[in-house]
Amino acid sequence: MHNQTANDAERVGPAFSVDGMLAARNRTRQAIAAIAARVQSGMVEEDAVAMATQVLIDAGLTLSWHPTRVRFGRNTTRSMRQASEPGVVLQENDLFFIDIAPRHEAWEGDGGAAFTVGEHAQYARCAADAEAVFHATRRAWSEQKLSGENLYAFAEREARERGWELNADLPGHRVSDFPHAAIHTGSLAQFDGVPSAMRWIVEIHLRHPDHTYGAFYEDMLLEDAYYL
Repeated sequence: MHNQTANDAERVGPAFSVDGMLAARNRTRQAIAAIAARVQSGMVEEDAVAMATQVLIDAGLTLSWHPTRVRFGRNTTRSMRQASEPGVVLQENDLFFIDIAPRHEAWEGDGGAAFTVGEHAQYARCAADAEAVFHATRRAWSEQKLSGENLYAFAEREARERGWELNADLPGHRVSDFPHAAIHTGSLAQFDGVPSAMRWIVEIHLRHPDHTYGAFYEDMLLEDAYYL
C-alpha cells in the first residue's frame, strides 16, 4: 500500500472529533461492563442478546452499526460473520464474550471482551489472554511503530506462545465518525503503513486449538495513557 493509499485509508469524515471518538469509546466500555454484569448461568444466548440490546437502548445508544453479539460456550469459537448455534445455555462454569458497536451521536464505538462465570481455570486464562494479547500488540505498535500487517503477525505469535490460535478472520478495521465504510473498508492486518491512533480497532479472537472454546477482546488503538 503506497503512501497516498495509506493516507486515504486514514481519512476521516466531516464530523470527526477526538472528543467524540473518545466519548463513543467510553460509552462502549461502560455498556460492555453493564451487559456482563447481567449475564448469569442458565441464560439462553438469544435472551442475553436481547438483554444487551436493551442495555444499549437504556443508555441512549439506540443505533448500532453492526449486530449486537453475546456468545456463550461453544459459540465463542465462531467468527462474527458466522451465526451462533441456536439455544446455547450458559453453564454454571462457562465462558462468554460480548461484541457491540454502538453509535454515540456521530461517532462509532466498537468494543468487546470475554468473561467467565463460576470456576474454570482454562476458560479464565483464555479470557485474560485475549486482553493480554491485545495490550501486547498495542504496545508493540506504540514502541516499535509496526505496520498493521506486522501488528497482526506479532499478535499471532503472542497467541501461539500462550497456547492459542488467533482467528485470522477478525483482522481489525477502521473506525471513525459514522460510517467508516464510506472511507475505508480494508482490514488493519492488510494495512502496510504504521496505523495512527484513534483510527483503528484491534480485534483479538483466540481459540483453543481443538476449537471447543474461545475468547474475544477488541478496542480502539490508543497509547498507554488511555488505559491507565
